[in-house]
Amino acid sequence: MMTRIWFKHSGMLAVGFGLAGLAVYLVMITVTLAHIQAITGQVPFDMRPLGYNTLEAAALLDGLGNYGRWYYLSRQIPLDTLYPALLALTLTNAILWFGRHLTDRKPVRIGIVLSVCAALFDYGENLGIAAMVLSWPTVPDPLVHLTSTASIAKSILTTLAVLLLVALAVNCARHRIADLQH
Repeated sequence: MMTRIWFKHSGMLAVGFGLAGLAVYLVMITVTLAHIQAITGQVPFDMRPLGYNTLEAAALLDGLGNYGRWYYLSRQIPLDTLYPALLALTLTNAILWFGRHLTDRKPVRIGIVLSVCAALFDYGENLGIAAMVLSWPTVPDPLVHLTSTASIAKSILTTLAVLLLVALAVNCARHRIADLQH
């Protein structure tokens, strides 16, 4: 019963969470992350899908200065605490919506796992960034590598979840077109 109700409303939930996530994302891109990039002249950690090494992390942290490090912790990290959950809820509900008529539920389960894991790695990235900022100027190399790995994993998992969502949406559209033709 609960599953039926969830499936029935998953499309509306995806739109609602998606709009909230888009609003947070736009604030991060146009305000907080843009400000961090303006201060440092470098791409912030959050926007490096291929990760970073110890020298790149040190250059960014040094370029932030005291004010920029405070800004990262007090402005960007709080916003990026909301975003992973909103993105995971958007992807999960959209995957449920587009996959609701599948007889094989495996793609839906995989999509949900990818979405949740992407959010968890995003939270790991955020914790790592906060730890790096707080430990500056003596940031341990393993912390940088772990945080960078979380950034890469988040990017890969998010990309896979979105690609699966697109495949489910295309499949759903094909079936609707076929139904209309018959």
